[in-house]
Amino acid sequence: MVATFLLPLLLSTLLPAAVPLPPRPPVRCGGSGGAGGDGAGCVLSNAYGAWSSDRADCPVSAVAYPASEADVVAVVADASAKNMPVKVVSGFAHTIPKLACPGNGSIGAASSLLISTARYDGVAVDAAARTVTADAGAPLRAVIDAAEASGLSLTAAPYWEGVSVGGLVSTGSHGSSWWGRGGAVHDHVVALRLVVPAGAADGWAKLVALRRGDALFNAALVSLGLLGVISKVTLALEPRFKRSISYEYRDDSTFQDDFARHAANHEFADITWYPSQHKAVYRIDDRMPLNATGDGVNDFIGFQSTLIAVSSGIRALETALEASRNVKGKCKMAAAEIAAKRLVGNGLRGAGGRLFTGYPVVGFQGRMQTSGSCARSPPTDTLSACPWDPRYKGLFFYESTAMFSPAARFRDFVLDVKRLRDVDPDSMCGVDAYNGLLVRFVKASEAYLGQPEDTVVVDFNYYRASDGSSPRLSQDVWEEVEQLAFVKHGARPHWAKNRLAAFRGVRGKYPSWDKFGAAKRQLDPRGLFDSRWSDEVVGGEEQLPKADGCALEGRCVCSEDRHCSPSKGYYCRPGLVYSEARVCRYSVSQLV
Repeated sequence: MVATFLLPLLLSTLLPAAVPLPPRPPVRCGGSGGAGGDGAGCVLSNAYGAWSSDRADCPVSAVAYPASEADVVAVVADASAKNMPVKVVSGFAHTIPKLACPGNGSIGAASSLLISTARYDGVAVDAAARTVTADAGAPLRAVIDAAEASGLSLTAAPYWEGVSVGGLVSTGSHGSSWWGRGGAVHDHVVALRLVVPAGAADGWAKLVALRRGDALFNAALVSLGLLGVISKVTLALEPRFKRSISYEYRDDSTFQDDFARHAANHEFADITWYPSQHKAVYRIDDRMPLNATGDGVNDFIGFQSTLIAVSSGIRALETALEASRNVKGKCKMAAAEIAAKRLVGNGLRGAGGRLFTGYPVVGFQGRMQTSGSCARSPPTDTLSACPWDPRYKGLFFYESTAMFSPAARFRDFVLDVKRLRDVDPDSMCGVDAYNGLLVRFVKASEAYLGQPEDTVVVDFNYYRASDGSSPRLSQDVWEEVEQLAFVKHGARPHWAKNRLAAFRGVRGKYPSWDKFGAAKRQLDPRGLFDSRWSDEVVGGEEQLPKADGCALEGRCVCSEDRHCSPSKGYYCRPGLVYSEARVCRYSVSQLV
């Protein structure tokens, strides 16, 4: 049955597909499902159709679409004069926490403003200075293409290209590298322009131009939309180069001892760990000169458009396995996932988009550093889409991302996860059926809310129930993994991902938090860019009192059975390896 669904998924990556449906806009007005309007009857949602804090859309009554920097200043000035709460969203909205929702949801919706940068998307390359300046709403793909057309390359980029420049810089988005200035895009910023509220004497808003070395620069880099509106970003470029990528499949027995060496030996290295399969896949990824042979493309299999019937079929299968508590079925899915990715080179293609024929695959930096073909498609068909598109009953998942430093903490985390795996190896299959644990490397940053040391980043996706009150198969295992990461080993959560419980105590994990707070008080003393939702993330405190079932969606860590789902056999219990963890575990009896 598993193979029956995964075979069409694999074939959909090999055969010419129908032109896919583009993602829906994050702001929809008037019940039409389209973007636009002045905000009357509008709602904001993210690309997945659900936030980590709750599943409710964010209602907004006023939406502005600036198309120039002067427009941004005017919009902020108007809101500032009216003392309106403000938030900013791009045309993509892939952030999982509800950071872009202004005010306090329905209570503050009548007097709050949402600024969309979807129409503010200019890009200008200065070839002589080797820089590119992009408006906040400019898509990452447009920036990369403009740089490459000028004989230059952007060194760092996140793996998913469906993001705006303003959004990726403000949330600390990254690729993978401990070399040079590292894998985080904000560490390649040389200048940015920020529009902040002001008093009447300054026209209610002002433009703050910052360059590397300025007093407020390190606060503005990863600012989470809390300081004002990022208007323009200038990024450093390098002379154009190529990349060579290969994947090596290895046993995971020495994974915890050789990840750092792998990162040191290869500029853009990463590792994907499949614990249930005892496999680690090492990405051998290095820069090459322009005269290297090859014109390949990185079209990651998970970011390709997928036939809607296939993605909905896989979701239906996974839901059936959850309902029947069929963990063996999840393990078959995991094995098939790895086999499929190995067969197609994880989405690497030859010149002209030809099918994968073997390693290495060599191509220009702009075609190898990021991917997301499902995000750039005209609305001419309705047969395929991004597999997580919420308009269809496709993939629906959580994404947890933990950032470990010093690197030795990651080694200890891996050993703990292996011990947890040894208790019940099949319990790890649910994550491996997605993408395993993706391990990347980010260099120490001067940004106040960036990574204070060279860091190992691990991402993992796992099933999210369609009903927020429904517990999940092996839920306790992944709650324990989260607590191993964020509590026992002190990992920092990625600002744009994670469930709310991951952010507990987050302020104490950033040595420069007080400096960021001082910059915030200077630039936005009235707190117009604050909201109930962003406070939940940056406040780092668990919301009290705890509600019944709050642990099911990661809004709390359970301390009583009622925080789980006792009516469905899930009770609050200690962790299996980390005894201080508290997790929702299935049991046939409350006494077990």
